Amino acid sequence: MKALITGGAGFIGSHLAEALLGRGDEVTIVDDLSTGRFENIAHLVDHPRFHFAIETITNETVMDRLVSECDVIFHLAAAVGVELIVKSPVHTIETNIMGTRAVLQVANRYRKKVMIASTSEVYGKSNKIPFREDDDRVMGPTTRSRWCYATSKAVDEFLALAYWKEKHLPTVIMRFFNTVGPRQTGQYGMVVPRFVTQALKGEPITVYGDGQQSRCFTHVSDTVRAALLLVDEPKAVGEVFNIGSPEEVTILELARRVKNSLGSPSEIVFIPYDEAYEAGFEDMRRRVPDTTKLFRLTGWEARYNLDETILAVAEYVKKNLP
Repeated sequence: MKALITGGAGFIGSHLAEALLGRGDEVTIVDDLSTGRFENIAHLVDHPRFHFAIETITNETVMDRLVSECDVIFHLAAAVGVELIVKSPVHTIETNIMGTRAVLQVANRYRKKVMIASTSEVYGKSNKIPFREDDDRVMGPTTRSRWCYATSKAVDEFLALAYWKEKHLPTVIMRFFNTVGPRQTGQYGMVVPRFVTQALKGEPITVYGDGQQSRCFTHVSDTVRAALLLVDEPKAVGEVFNIGSPEEVTILELARRVKNSLGSPSEIVFIPYDEAYEAGFEDMRRRVPDTTKLFRLTGWEARYNLDETILAVAEYVKKNLP
């Protein structure tokens, strides 16, 4: 299989590229390096089945050539991280919606399957736990830029599913739940690498809000394995799938587990949302996936627990600390 990965120099994209190469596929990545890093793929550059283009996915000339030469597109390019979303809402909306539109248009030209990376954020403030793929979504007001990411990714999903329904373009939606692991950085608000870095440096571990908001953190290897199972499954086309660990943890408990796992002397401190992000910032209280649909179709289950994931992130951070 010849795979094209948009955002392939990013955290998840680089791991996906490795996994595809590992099973014998040919891989091309396209990334403008706005949030991705060339260091993530530098070790792959000399691989005979790996190719790359440093370019934006809205460059139609480049994308036309790359898509014409592939069999499937993994569309991972997107604005990522709460901090980036809050500070740059225009970039977030335009990158997500216009980027996905550009990918789907050229994919339709050559009838290539598209695997769309979406997010658990699309469920918004819903309190129907665990989240199931066909559950209602509950969004905050448009005056809160926090919700522009969730809304833009929902539009991506609507557009991809519309291309399948109206134009018969094979598309699959993958809703990722807090994927973490080596190569992820805390630069844009990613909580696990941020906590780990603070703990290793002996700095205060900063918990936003009261710390009682909960999440399920999925090791990147589990996320990638689910993506590979879905791309090979014909029955996945036109469907939406949650991909996430069932292990729920509050952010305060996460901070404690990072501190204890790494034997860190760091103290845990609380920072109000208004101070961490912006006035009136809203957050989801709980975010837990129901992965029954994915399991029934592919047999996928998460293999890594949270403590193993924390240690994997710590090992990477230690190697890259100044």
